[in-house]
Amino acid sequence: MTEHARYTVTVDRDACDGVFACLVRDPRFVEDDDGLAGIDPEAAASLERTDATVTATFADDRRGDAEQAAAACPLDAIAVRDAADAEVEP
Repeated sequence: MTEHARYTVTVDRDACDGVFACLVRDPRFVEDDDGLAGIDPEAAASLERTDATVTATFADDRRGDAEQAAAACPLDAIAVRDAADAEVEP
C-alpha cells in the first residue's frame, strides 16, 4: 500500500462568493448551508470549520483534483498546502 503525503485544503469563507467552479473539479467540495463552498467531512481525514475558514486534511492521491479546484476558483478562495506547512502557519 502506498503512503500518500498529507495535505490541507482551506476554503476562505470570506472570499468565497458561491461561484462553485470548485465543485465540478473535485467532488469533495460541496455547497454548505450558507450557500458557500465547503468540503465533504466524510471525504477528509479531519475537518475544522470556523466562521472564516473550512480546512480539511487529506492523505490520498487526489491532491491534483484539489489543486485544479483551487485554480478554477475566480476569487482565489481555496488554498492547497502540504500539511506540515499548514501546521506552522499562524
